[in-house]
Amino acid sequence: MTPATPSPREHFLHHEFRHSYGWLTASMHRLVGCRHDAEDLAASAFTELARLDDVGHIRQPRALLTTIGRRLTFEFWRRRDQERAWLAELAQRGPTHDASAQDICLALEEVGRIDAALRQLGPRVRAAFILSHFDELGYADIAERLGVSASMVRKYVAQARAAID
Repeated sequence: MTPATPSPREHFLHHEFRHSYGWLTASMHRLVGCRHDAEDLAASAFTELARLDDVGHIRQPRALLTTIGRRLTFEFWRRRDQERAWLAELAQRGPTHDASAQDICLALEEVGRIDAALRQLGPRVRAAFILSHFDELGYADIAERLGVSASMVRKYVAQARAAID
């Protein structure tokens, strides 16, 4: 029994995965700073690429993968920040305090409010705020990651803080 000839779609996806997975993983690693998270994000980006009905029209697959990967990265940061905010809220209460249902609802509402405010901002503004506030990176480090100046990072963080307050 001879193997079936791959369809043009399968050939495209196979070629792009072999050609771009390492590159995309390295790109995601520069954004998130963790190899394991970068690999997960790159795999998710390829999964989304594979879900597209028509890949025949894609002329710049790496540009599309970059766009998908960055969106997934921002979603990853948002989820991580929500988790951190919730854990910080729990840590403030101390081990002997049992959170009431009302306290939990209030904390979740606050996290949701902050999340909604951040989602209204541009991706670089969100990223700068998250990297500054939660990852505790300096403006120079954030500027290097985002490819902007440190003064622009300062403006981004101020803009995010104003939106949250």
